[in-house]
Amino acid sequence: MLVRNRVQRLALPLSVTMTAVVVAGCGSGTSSGDSSGQAVTMGITDKITSVDPAAGYDVGSWIVFNNVFQSLLAFPDGSTKPQPDAAEHCEFTDEESRTFSCTLRSGLKFSNGDKLTSEDVKYSFERTIKINDENGPAGALLGSVKSIDTPSAEKVVFHLKYSDATFPMKVASAAGSIVDHTEYKMDALRTDGKAVGSGPYTLDSYDKDKKAVFKVNDSYSGDAKAKNSGVTMSFYNDEDTLKKAVTDGTVDFAYRGLATADIARIQAAYASGKGTLQVIEGNGAEIQHLVFNLDDDVVGKKAVRQAVAYVIDRQTMIRDVYKRTVEPLYSIVPAGLTGHTTSFFDRYGEGGDTAKAQSVLTAAGITDKVAFTLWATPVRYGTGTVAELRTIAKQLNATGLFDVTVKSVDADTYAKNIEAGKYAAYVKGWVPDYPDPDNFTAPFFGEGNVLFNNYTNTTITGSLIPGTAAQSDRTAAVEDFKKIQTTVAEDVPVIPLWQGKQYVVARNGITGLEWSLDPAAVFRFWEIEKTDS
Repeated sequence: MLVRNRVQRLALPLSVTMTAVVVAGCGSGTSSGDSSGQAVTMGITDKITSVDPAAGYDVGSWIVFNNVFQSLLAFPDGSTKPQPDAAEHCEFTDEESRTFSCTLRSGLKFSNGDKLTSEDVKYSFERTIKINDENGPAGALLGSVKSIDTPSAEKVVFHLKYSDATFPMKVASAAGSIVDHTEYKMDALRTDGKAVGSGPYTLDSYDKDKKAVFKVNDSYSGDAKAKNSGVTMSFYNDEDTLKKAVTDGTVDFAYRGLATADIARIQAAYASGKGTLQVIEGNGAEIQHLVFNLDDDVVGKKAVRQAVAYVIDRQTMIRDVYKRTVEPLYSIVPAGLTGHTTSFFDRYGEGGDTAKAQSVLTAAGITDKVAFTLWATPVRYGTGTVAELRTIAKQLNATGLFDVTVKSVDADTYAKNIEAGKYAAYVKGWVPDYPDPDNFTAPFFGEGNVLFNNYTNTTITGSLIPGTAAQSDRTAAVEDFKKIQTTVAEDVPVIPLWQGKQYVVARNGITGLEWSLDPAAVFRFWEIEKTDS
């Protein structure tokens, strides 16, 4: 998902079974309702856009969905392979990856006591698709669904419009949240701030400006076992108030929204034995790109974009701006995912190469200084975004080849002007919906890409992306993903800048947060435990 207010693909087996869940160590089907642990409080700057799964497509909302609702499949702790959740068994039943069948596990109930059946599964998917809310996941994740059959109360069969080997991952995401068909209207969003699901937690109360309170769901039947009695999400408007809240103990831990410099200082203090706050670090697949509008008179020239790629020094920018709390990214597919390459490093090197930048410009007949503006918005893609672009502009201008300025506007204006094609170059961040290279290629370089940068490559859209989508064995798609990365590095419609790590700052006595910091991007309330410290 495009990052709002600031969501790696590995081999997927053709069939996933309940046995695999047990082997993965995800539990034994016990209810989470017997927890007697202490409640915990979470601080976050992301807000919840919606508590209705048909509408939310942002970090805050997906935290709600992943804890209140079940999906047929889910990502176990530390894994990027979907395993059964509400389902007992799921599989593609054809070689073209166009028919996906699931059998529900028995005894599932919603928090209101209603039985969960295949009718609810069918209703949930069809409802999200029918509503097709502009802030929801339907268009981005469920576009391949053609029809859904329910041969029995326990079985549901998805018929897809085209080959979509990543469909199990989409089902395992929050887009696959199952709602009670008696509680949600088919053609309208729920607006009372309540939620009825079958997940390990219930939404006890919700104030969109202050907090959301979650309690353990006594009706839950699944593999998650809660280590606390409830979680409160407290919302903060900026990094300073969030930092104060975790420092003074108003919240037990802070997830997202803290300045990178503060994280670095807290980490150093704790390592030296002087700090009372700990920093939990995990692998992440959040990325940031510098995007070029190919219809622009200046950066629409490939030589200009290639020259920029030769000059940008990611390592220096990350050291000075982000204090090494992110990693340099040299490809459109993040490190840690099957098929990842270093195509930009292979093509343009480490950066800072003025001679090659000048050579490519001269060969294209460009002898005057190249002038354009880098556009940013100050919060949505991280608090360091403006400083980052100023550093990049300084690097470019120091070569004597460029005259680059930086401008920043509010998030709403930024989004509207990008869609209208008013900017030459701008930043976009991305948190994956599911951990597969497809989620880093198809949305950006497929038909109707979300970048609004007017880039089209017919080889990518016509054969490479469709080819990867047909491979249920994801390792078989690696060569096509490598070709996509090489092509993008040659055409330079974007320049990958960095890949994020995930951080939580917590007070002593808070454990289990590491299980929420993996590339699947699922924040698992049930793993968090609070002990007296």
